[in-house]
Amino acid sequence: MRRTVLYPLVALGAVAGSLLFGDPASAHGYVSSPPSRQALCAQGKVADCGAIQYEPQSVEGPKGLRSCAGGNARFAVLDDDSRTWPATAVGTSVTFNWVLTARHATSTWEYYIGGQRIAAFDDGGRQPNATVSHQVSLAGFAGRQKVLAVWNIADTANAFYNCIDLQIGGSGGGNGGASPTPAPTKTANPVPSRTAAPTPAKSAMKAPATSATTAPPPVAGVAWAADTLYHVGDVVTYDGKRYQCRQSHRSIYTWEPIYTLALWLPV
Repeated sequence: MRRTVLYPLVALGAVAGSLLFGDPASAHGYVSSPPSRQALCAQGKVADCGAIQYEPQSVEGPKGLRSCAGGNARFAVLDDDSRTWPATAVGTSVTFNWVLTARHATSTWEYYIGGQRIAAFDDGGRQPNATVSHQVSLAGFAGRQKVLAVWNIADTANAFYNCIDLQIGGSGGGNGGASPTPAPTKTANPVPSRTAAPTPAKSAMKAPATSATTAPPPVAGVAWAADTLYHVGDVVTYDGKRYQCRQSHRSIYTWEPIYTLALWLPV
């Protein structure tokens, strides 16, 4: 058990270093939905993934590869097509949502199926948002397909790699049964839309909401919420599990604890 806890802490040191010193080689990011293979491992939906389950954002390798693992032997499990990777049912287009735990200047984002590039988005060296969305047409493809998503960093020779398994033409559209989130055609990094939060019960509306800038630190064990300032050591619950904050941050949708183990440690 101690080994399981210590390993993420080692990974945290690397992440913290990237945030403090801006090391270009330490930028991090991964596709959260439809869930990439590393996201499925981090969520526990695929077992025996090894190290990648603790750092789904770290699949980095030289540019130009066509490998789910980015040529990294530590994450070789991601290249194993014989494993039962769940495939998300989508329609003729899909919106890929990225979570970036370190935002680094970006040249391009690319998407491939079977070695054929099906979409590319040029950021021109700009720094992306903390979340990035791309709507990609899947016209001409059907059935089970593996999409390789590539984030090319502008000022290094490296890129980040993700493989996403899809069932094209399955029931529903977009991302696993929900309609795809539209994205502006001239930008590669809109913030993904989310379902509006439910209206609070009358009993919860007796006092005005506390400003996000003055909200007190979360009480240990309260439910995770977006647009909340969390500090190192704070404990929240999400999807029936408890997580402890590893890096101070203001939460946003797509940074739920189950998807961002660089920010949250299961306890």
